[in-house]
Amino acid sequence: MKEHIFNLLGTQYPLIQAPMAGVQDSKLAIAVSEAGGVGSVPCGMLSIEQIVHEIKAVSSASNKPFNLNFFCHKPEPYDPTRQNNWQKRLQPYFTELGVEFDSNDQQASRMPFSHDIADAIEPFKPPLISFHFGLPSKDLMQRIKGWGGKVISSATTAEEAAWLEANGANGVIAQGLEAGGHRGMFLSTSLSKQTIMTTLLPHILRSVNVPVIAAGGITNNDEVKNTVALGASAVQVGTAYLLCTEATTSDLHRDAIKNSGTNKTAVTNIFSGKPARGIINRAMREVGLMSELAPGFPHTAIEMSQLRRHSQKLGRDDFTPLWCGENTQGCSEVSASVITKQLVYGL
Repeated sequence: MKEHIFNLLGTQYPLIQAPMAGVQDSKLAIAVSEAGGVGSVPCGMLSIEQIVHEIKAVSSASNKPFNLNFFCHKPEPYDPTRQNNWQKRLQPYFTELGVEFDSNDQQASRMPFSHDIADAIEPFKPPLISFHFGLPSKDLMQRIKGWGGKVISSATTAEEAAWLEANGANGVIAQGLEAGGHRGMFLSTSLSKQTIMTTLLPHILRSVNVPVIAAGGITNNDEVKNTVALGASAVQVGTAYLLCTEATTSDLHRDAIKNSGTNKTAVTNIFSGKPARGIINRAMREVGLMSELAPGFPHTAIEMSQLRRHSQKLGRDDFTPLWCGENTQGCSEVSASVITKQLVYGL
């Protein structure tokens, strides 16, 4: 299986840097790939032009393998009634900040993988593509396989893992409940089925024959070795890179992570409409972690993004999604190359 994972990833170390939209660009991916891991570029919130720019940036700086990550959700329709109710729930915060909701700013950029994107990236023949929220359509999968690309995707249950393998995934990322950022769940919306990585991993290993990459709560070499000993072919690590010098994590976000001993994390849907883990802040405490009023993904972000911008101008993280995993012990303000070597040393 070790030979299999190296054929899949094409790297020195069986480690993927988790794609983290909003806190990184190609610089982080380059640093990790150059250090022997798989650097990842999150593309779900980028325009096609930006995606191409990032591919060119990585390719010009490194000849090492890297991963392009995309969302493949089915966009939920904009529901004016739900959106209006959401605006009413958040109106007191607009009033408090002394601003009005901008009805002309209705953008919540979360672009699913499409043929237009495939047209743009196919000339580069990217060898590894990862997905969140399942897999794209069969014809899109065929296009990726046609240029020689390998596909991996996140599973949060054994059922999702089996579905991914049955539908063409070359590998499965076992995303434990403690992982930061959006849950990759796509066969169920129930959080009751979500489990921590050490519980999830054995179930997924029994359910598939493709390599399994473990994600969630892994921030140091001991945890990497323990996870591999449990049967994982590789690991995916995100939170440990949040403070590194190549990350674009904001100062507010960095401060929250440094104080994570007192600032706990939780899963919430109030920033995008889909469950995601972040450090608990004012919005999560007051609006609620899982709000029934939150519109569908990604429309929830329309109002929250405006509140975030105004609040951040005042130096506050009240409405900022502070995505972060439960375990921040590996976070360090050093280069991503140093963190990568620390994670894999001794493998």
